[in-house]
Amino acid sequence: MKIATFNINGIKARAETLCRWLDETNPDVTILQEIKSVDENFPRDLFEERGYNVETHGQKSFNGVAILSKYPLEDVVRGLPGDDRDEQARWIEATVVGKTAIRMCGLYLPNGNPAPGPKFDYKLAWMERLYHRAQALMADEMPAFMAGDYNIIPQAEDAARSEAWREDALFRPESLAAWRKILNLGFTEAFRAQTSGPEHYSFWDYQAGAWDRNDGIRIDHFLMTPACADMMVQCYIDSEQRGREKPSDHVPVWLELDD
Repeated sequence: MKIATFNINGIKARAETLCRWLDETNPDVTILQEIKSVDENFPRDLFEERGYNVETHGQKSFNGVAILSKYPLEDVVRGLPGDDRDEQARWIEATVVGKTAIRMCGLYLPNGNPAPGPKFDYKLAWMERLYHRAQALMADEMPAFMAGDYNIIPQAEDAARSEAWREDALFRPESLAAWRKILNLGFTEAFRAQTSGPEHYSFWDYQAGAWDRNDGIRIDHFLMTPACADMMVQCYIDSEQRGREKPSDHVPVWLELDD
């Protein structure tokens, strides 16, 4: 099973880009972030005609997550548990039933800037809720993963200029401590399980020629439960997409599972 996570940075602006990429690469499942669309305006017909089942959790102009799947989707949940007052559309999960049932969770973790401040407090509170959901996924023992734009730079080698991010919410000690707390439950970070070293990025800003200078950061991740990690074949970053016409500032990250 070929799965990709992709922050598309606006489905209205990049529907053509996304469809071209789907036609070229034919993923079994795609987990999208920043669709920036309410559910009723999401162009689901574009994806259904390509054979995908579509589930969205949208929000006008901001955030929004979705799952496109060639396999049936069951037990869909929208919104990260733990705060009924949270109106931001940042979490969707479903069971994808192929040869093996896999719980797939798509997320768009808050950026948190400026830090310190209310947005950073929201980020850390959201990550605490994520920790509790991660605990439940571990306890369930079904193969599962949490994938998406984490807005977390896990370590210095995941940024071309790590010193420039020291006070940023993506790389502050509090953010990294919350990230490690989740990992320490027993999750495997798919990309780093197979690939070491610097200069592997999934995001390049549109400003200041970041792509041309390879001034990137790696913030799009798959975290797998042990049962899911046992199924992993490979994980890689499709960085070539950043140089295509009308790209997102993120690129897809791929996970292949032997299901």
